[in-house]
Amino acid sequence: MSLRLRAGLVIGCVLLFTYLALGNLFPAQMRKEAWYLPTNGIRLGLDLQGGIHWVLGADLKVAYDHELDHMKGQLTEQLAEEKITPVAMSVKDGRIVAELASGADADKLAELAGDTRAVRVAERAGTKVELELTPQWRKDVAQKGLQQVLEVLRRRIDDPVHGVQDSVVTPQGEDRVLVQIPGSNADREAARSLLTVGGFLEFKIVDDQAPSEELLRAKYPQGIPDDKEIVFEKDKTTKRVLEALLVSKTPAITGDYLDDARVGFDRQQRPIVTFTFSPEGGKIFQALTEKSVGRRLAVVVDDDVASAPVIRERIGARGQIDGRFTSQDAANLAIVLRSGSLSIPVPIEEERSVGPALGADSIRSGLNASILGIVLVGLFAIVYYRLSGLYATIALVANLVMIIGVMSAFRATLTLPGIAGLVLTVGMAIDANVIIFERIREELRLGKAVKAAIATGFSKAWVTILDANVTTLISGLVLFQYGTGPIKGFAVTLCIGLVTSVFTAMLVTRLCFDLYPGERRVEQLSI
Repeated sequence: MSLRLRAGLVIGCVLLFTYLALGNLFPAQMRKEAWYLPTNGIRLGLDLQGGIHWVLGADLKVAYDHELDHMKGQLTEQLAEEKITPVAMSVKDGRIVAELASGADADKLAELAGDTRAVRVAERAGTKVELELTPQWRKDVAQKGLQQVLEVLRRRIDDPVHGVQDSVVTPQGEDRVLVQIPGSNADREAARSLLTVGGFLEFKIVDDQAPSEELLRAKYPQGIPDDKEIVFEKDKTTKRVLEALLVSKTPAITGDYLDDARVGFDRQQRPIVTFTFSPEGGKIFQALTEKSVGRRLAVVVDDDVASAPVIRERIGARGQIDGRFTSQDAANLAIVLRSGSLSIPVPIEEERSVGPALGADSIRSGLNASILGIVLVGLFAIVYYRLSGLYATIALVANLVMIIGVMSAFRATLTLPGIAGLVLTVGMAIDANVIIFERIREELRLGKAVKAAIATGFSKAWVTILDANVTTLISGLVLFQYGTGPIKGFAVTLCIGLVTSVFTAMLVTRLCFDLYPGERRVEQLSI
């Protein structure tokens, strides 16, 4: 490759990332509006721009009970195939407790349980059998439950319409979730309202209603039927019960069939939530509403009735929920319905706030440290290696600019440890140049010509530089994979810095030598 083409590619690459890096000097809104500015920029972590830090504890006991309930149904079906009907079978205290009619039936249940990888016999006394989840299955249930919580929370909090952008949702240990919300108090309060809402949507036909639970129960002196339950429509502000409704325990259709949910407005410009079912859900909903014209349909979200309109005609795959919402209530409900339900409760166990003033001080201190680091390292390189040291300093500045440019291009998050990684990279970036320069010096001592010494120095130093940086890169990738929050910020900066430092040392520094002395015959190299 010709020198001119190589110079054009290297300089063009450095200028491109310089352009991306300079975009961070302008406000985000200005970057979006000005066509000549890059849209992307570095995101600031919680510790740099202020915000709130939550640790949520996933209640995995609920996940275990759900799995046991599922296994109970599966075992009941298998027993029915063997023409065995349990006297009683329920989930209690983390176990399936079954009472069988005979010892033979109990043996059969134990055998069926042994055929599964999910449950095992925990205790056996005559015709009574208690089953529990196996350790491996219990671990799998916990992992799946936590993963579902992570996915739902990420969709809710990062919602592009009403969510909080640049937030962090990541696992912490085996049963906790770390949530970091940067920005204003309003953003944090909006996020808080999304965290602990289960978001389970059900549609149920109303069989009876009354102004209060007492009046409704009075209609049934023999008691509420076993397959029915009472749900309540409440005032969104005061939580006062407006109406008690008798509905089936089993929903006619659930939110699992929803494709989308959005905020809309009715003819009186009151906020509502419009929803769209999937094709399969649309067919179920059409059949339900067609046979229930004239009856009320309760829209139940987390056991509370959002609304209970009268079905006037058959409804297709689209519908709406109007429940005396405020705009924020409607927005939050739409997010919850879009993102799915939380099958596991996630109460807030830890909460910390970070002020933006502290973040601004950290940024200022980090920038000062980075600039001071470059100046000191550059001065050392120039004093010790003279002109070659100047080349190393040019590569060092290019390296720092490229790190910021790459992070901007991928909208990476910069944290306080990330700034520390940036300063550390400044020191590490000079190492590659030192290795190259010392190899060149050795070749010169052996009596080689300047041009040959430069070529050999770069050639022999390449393997050493690659080996040193790859081993450090592996450590950085491990930190990124298994670290959380600030540790990931450090790992991101470190990994990007390692790649750019190799690039600038092997290409930018080499380009400087190719430009001078280049093809010129010089008796002595300034090194």
